[in-house]
Amino acid sequence: MLAVTGLHKTYRDIVALDGVSMRAAPGRLVGFLGPNGAGKTTTMRSIFGLLHLDAGEVTWDGRPIDSEVRLRFGYMPEQRGLYPRMPIGRQLIYFARMHGLDRAAAQRATRSWLEHFGLGERIADPLDDLSHGNQQRVQLAAALVHEPDLLVLDEPFSGLDPLGVHAMSEVLRERARNGTTVVFSSHQLELVEELCDDVVIVAHGRTRLEGTLAEARAAATYRNVEVRLEGGQAVTPPPGGELLGSDDGIVRLRVPVATDARALVAHLPADAVIEHLSFTAPRLTEVFRDVVGASLAEIEAEHAADGDAARAEVVA
Repeated sequence: MLAVTGLHKTYRDIVALDGVSMRAAPGRLVGFLGPNGAGKTTTMRSIFGLLHLDAGEVTWDGRPIDSEVRLRFGYMPEQRGLYPRMPIGRQLIYFARMHGLDRAAAQRATRSWLEHFGLGERIADPLDDLSHGNQQRVQLAAALVHEPDLLVLDEPFSGLDPLGVHAMSEVLRERARNGTTVVFSSHQLELVEELCDDVVIVAHGRTRLEGTLAEARAAATYRNVEVRLEGGQAVTPPPGGELLGSDDGIVRLRVPVATDARALVAHLPADAVIEHLSFTAPRLTEVFRDVVGASLAEIEAEHAADGDAARAEVVA
């Protein structure tokens, strides 16, 4: 179990982390989400001891992470961490050896992962000779070559074509099925929703939401409704509801979470024939937008309060 608790990190006058906390369990895929500058990469780097925290702790199975424990982790940074002119096979063997494999085991693991990604025949090629997608695959292989207990990936799907995204997704699913703890960040929220068991959303250096994907969607204060009536009859929102639009005769509404589906049907015209009706929790994209928007409003309110306090002090 990975536990990140109350992380704080400031660079001069920039607050990068302001109390980030999260947990990730073995066999679970965790989507670590947030807008640019939210603190995701800083949090990931802290797991590997790549920066000095002002406060907070990162533990594995309840214990501080030392260099020996860290050898059981795999990291795929957003920026390339490999040598551009070194043959990819030599690089993977090198990284495997650094994580404790003997030469024979490192060679076997290197060959196995490169073949898995369809790069077995490119083992002697330098990284720079590969396409962007294949470089991304080699970067992932470097994180996996020692069979880590924890796999942390920063934007692993960036720049991949649909086939590359599918291949990367299957590897992450397979790792989780084998008991690996997998944490990854991505701006592709539809993909996160398809892959992940759990989500963590951070904004402005703070954790704003953490839980299972189902919990995150269910916690929203509204539900989405789609209605199509025979003959294209008009649909008006129920009390407290909002008309979002219509496409191909399907009217889209947003209603408060407490809205009863039977009351919604009763609100429709008495002679209406319902051809289509759905009542669903918001998608992850909407949850993300709501959480980040609420975070911005909170920060603005805090700044306004700080300004009021400063002005009151000057007046006093």
